[in-house]
Amino acid sequence: MEKNSKIYLAGHTGLVGSAFYRKLKEAGYNNIIVRPFPGLDLMDQKQVEAFFSEEKPEYVILAAARVGGILANNTLRAQFIYDNLMIQNNIIYNSYKYKVKKLLFLGSSCIYPKNCPQPIKEEYLLTNELEYTNEPYAIAKIAGIKMCESFNLQYGTNFISVMPTNLFGINDNYNLDTSHVLPALLRKFHLGRLLEISDWDSIFQDVRKKPVKGVADPENKTQILNALVNYGITRAENNEVTITLWGSGTPRRDFLLSDHLVEACIFLMENINFNYLITDNMEIRNTHVNIGSGMDYTIQELSGMIREIVGFEGKVAWDHSKPDGTFRKLLDNTKLKQLGWQYTSRLKYDISMVYEMYKKDNK
Repeated sequence: MEKNSKIYLAGHTGLVGSAFYRKLKEAGYNNIIVRPFPGLDLMDQKQVEAFFSEEKPEYVILAAARVGGILANNTLRAQFIYDNLMIQNNIIYNSYKYKVKKLLFLGSSCIYPKNCPQPIKEEYLLTNELEYTNEPYAIAKIAGIKMCESFNLQYGTNFISVMPTNLFGINDNYNLDTSHVLPALLRKFHLGRLLEISDWDSIFQDVRKKPVKGVADPENKTQILNALVNYGITRAENNEVTITLWGSGTPRRDFLLSDHLVEACIFLMENINFNYLITDNMEIRNTHVNIGSGMDYTIQELSGMIREIVGFEGKVAWDHSKPDGTFRKLLDNTKLKQLGWQYTSRLKYDISMVYEMYKKDNK
């Protein structure tokens, strides 16, 4: 890509999309096209085609998606498969039709089988059954990978797919019903700490900025306390706070700051074409690239790290009646390293930085 190349960034307001916008600007790219919803509905075929016909972007970064944690994935199953299929089908097809030079599609590590060997290599895709709780989302993302791969093989396009690990960062989703595990833990421990020290002004500000289901009045202490119970945050009469988390805490996860994911993706966009990813000329498959930190932690270890960062002094309990999800998801980064990009792990530092941004945003 040239610094003045016309780049369409789909999903620029989300966690990954906003990191892309920030990092592309920092790298000197000055011709980035964005179209916020509802100005452009990516699920509307006619609107998407009209956009591509008018703008004719040279490069496309497909970061738009319906995303969420285990609760959202398991309860909004139809929305997760339909919305994601529609978004990616419209953008990938029109990228082919309007001769986009290169497209980057962002998938998810949940595409891999529930019980596949660890660390997870790209070739493990479609070798066994998926984790049930996020199966619809995973199937949509697998379809996106295969669509990119198939268009490359039939039409000679240059569409590459990357599989990020669990992400967190600036502009994350902290909704207690739909957020992923790390931002959900960060907010729960933050609210738990504020309850411990009875800092109600900060609690009111947090709930005002990021509404909580069941709280109609963000300055009503009773409503807030009752609502937080539904998310495992309880305070006893002696002000002792207990945070109850889902599952056993034993599943292991790999976490990566969204900015580091984007740095890897920009490297791939600048240096790697689809033909570089072909390893078997007879049956070309699994050309996607894993992007992760190369290290994983149990959810108990993660919660302990966040607890220390936040300064929470109360109790932590585990609700074993709730699902754990896939036991382990550690991505193998060998292909990415061979292509020329490597990550240096600094998880605790990155979480601390994001937490400071979270507190600043609530002021």
